[in-house]
Amino acid sequence: MALDVGDKWIGVAISDETGLVSQPLPAIANQGERAVEEILSLSQAWQVKEIVVGLPLSLNNTVGPQAEKSLALVEALRTRFSGAVRTWDERLTTRWAERLLIAQSVRRQRRKKLVDGLAAALLLQNYLDYLQSQNPKER
Repeated sequence: MALDVGDKWIGVAISDETGLVSQPLPAIANQGERAVEEILSLSQAWQVKEIVVGLPLSLNNTVGPQAEKSLALVEALRTRFSGAVRTWDERLTTRWAERLLIAQSVRRQRRKKLVDGLAAALLLQNYLDYLQSQNPKER
């Protein structure tokens, strides 16, 4: 499972059972403890073993205010989730998701509903691709 943490919404994505493909889920309202509960509930429903939280570092690799919010969520999840909780550099994934939606002529109102989940799916796909490159299968 991947999470893209925003001020109002948390984008959510999951991978298929093989860990090859990500897909977005509906975003979760970023409301503190309620959001943590919903994430934990989704992780149980989807039998999630690992949660990857996007870490939006600044372009100069520093931790800014938005990255601090992501790190706070990471700490909250680590105390209650039985699997691994990791951070993953997700600079510009939301902008990338928005550009993809614009390229597909998705209207602004619909884009607002889709962008967080798509950003999480892009983040997760990037992470999954990295894992695949680190563990190439014998052919």
